[in-house]
Amino acid sequence: MSFQYVAKLPTPEEIREQFPMPAAAIEIKQNRDAQIKDVLTGKSNKFLVIIGPCSADNEEAVCDYVNRLAKVNEKVQDKLILIPRIYTNKPRTTGEGYKGIVSQPDPEKKPDFTAGLIAMRKMHIRAIEESGLTAADEMLYPDNWGYVEDILSYVAIGARSVEDQHHRMTVSGFDVPAGMKNPTSGTLSVMLNSIYAAQHRHSFIYRGMEVVTDGNPLAHAVLRGSVNKHGRSLPNYHYEDLNTLCTLYQDYDLLNPACVIDANHNNSDKQFEQQIRIVKEVMHSRKLNRDIHNMVKGVMIESYIEEGCQKIGEGVYGKSITDPCLGWEASERLIYDIADYD
Repeated sequence: MSFQYVAKLPTPEEIREQFPMPAAAIEIKQNRDAQIKDVLTGKSNKFLVIIGPCSADNEEAVCDYVNRLAKVNEKVQDKLILIPRIYTNKPRTTGEGYKGIVSQPDPEKKPDFTAGLIAMRKMHIRAIEESGLTAADEMLYPDNWGYVEDILSYVAIGARSVEDQHHRMTVSGFDVPAGMKNPTSGTLSVMLNSIYAAQHRHSFIYRGMEVVTDGNPLAHAVLRGSVNKHGRSLPNYHYEDLNTLCTLYQDYDLLNPACVIDANHNNSDKQFEQQIRIVKEVMHSRKLNRDIHNMVKGVMIESYIEEGCQKIGEGVYGKSITDPCLGWEASERLIYDIADYD
């Protein structure tokens, strides 16, 4: 057989029992979840800023970053809700490269999934306890949801996953918002069909069980740009793109029409410093058009302590080992600029 069964991993229940959410953290999450839900349902005029490292590769640096974010959050919480990115699984275009802390708790060592699941959960809980902020993560592997279902306040479904039926059906069982990104092709109907699927009930097989879900009314669109057949990045954050999505939302029977703009990836052509300009253009578009204002609920920004990126093993504290990120000073200024928009 091609498969080699190396080891039986702890179940989500076993990991949660070994590393439970403290009572105070549970209360924080309940309050944060309610606030974020109110934004997506239109009950609150606050704006979501989902910001943080491309990949959460180091607990000390990540928690340092989130604690800095918490201090900024105190100053802007009347207008913004800051959601730190603590992304513990990373998709790789070719399958090569660092795949996240769940795979490699030490990026310089071999994969260790049991240690990775523990490292992931410990980091998330520590971040909540120290900062009072609950985080976003990407659901790259649907079977891993149980390990973090009591921790996360936001989940992203990536461009390569959004067409997958298992991802869509798993999202339909979430009780937190799920941002469904447009596929790499940029086809918005694929994204909207994914949202439709996630918002409805399903019966399917999950982790060896027959399950039934109720549907997730908080599933929504994330525009992250696309790439054409020649490999050229095509942005989709401009006013015309947002106006088109507003029109398309009207054609679909979807609850809580909402959109978050991913300022990096193909929208920036991975030129991380362009995220500042892109976010400001999105905020300006919201001022120009009431429908766009009501639909665009937030932005995603890749940011870390040090700007840019490094190779694994270089050892620069707080610098991305995957995609390049904005540095802390520029990120802090950008958050205050976002808060200044009406």
